[in-house]
Amino acid sequence: MDNRTISSEPKVGLKIFYITTMFFITLSGFAQLPIFRRYYLADVPGLGWLDQFYVTHYIHYLSAVALLGIVFYKASEYLLFFRKTHRITASGFARVTFISGLILTGVFMALKNFPGYWFSKNTIIVLDMAHIALTVFYLFAAMLAVFSGKKWIEKL
Repeated sequence: MDNRTISSEPKVGLKIFYITTMFFITLSGFAQLPIFRRYYLADVPGLGWLDQFYVTHYIHYLSAVALLGIVFYKASEYLLFFRKTHRITASGFARVTFISGLILTGVFMALKNFPGYWFSKNTIIVLDMAHIALTVFYLFAAMLAVFSGKKWIEKL
């Protein structure tokens, strides 16, 4: 093994990639609702793509794949290197819970688009509302963590 040390602080590139991914997944998720057309935001020059369902749909799916990659990478890193020397903070636990819920509801919402899977109208409504609520909760928790300087993990 070489002399490099593993740091619990995220690399700058990964942090920028995570923030960019979260920006596009949130923007494209809300763009799939009709709010950008309804409130004329899609009429602003350069934002017309926000009114194109399939464009925002594919951006959302690609962002979800990127988010899954980041989540699995960071979870593996924590379990392999930091589990014995660090603990997840309350803020980190809340954000992990919200992201886990988003992934779970997102998987079921993606499954409903495939042939052979059928969900009742009520199930779809519950999934949609839960996904939106978890998004809002996560965004609130993330902003609170940024403004209060809370980290995901801390040393024991």
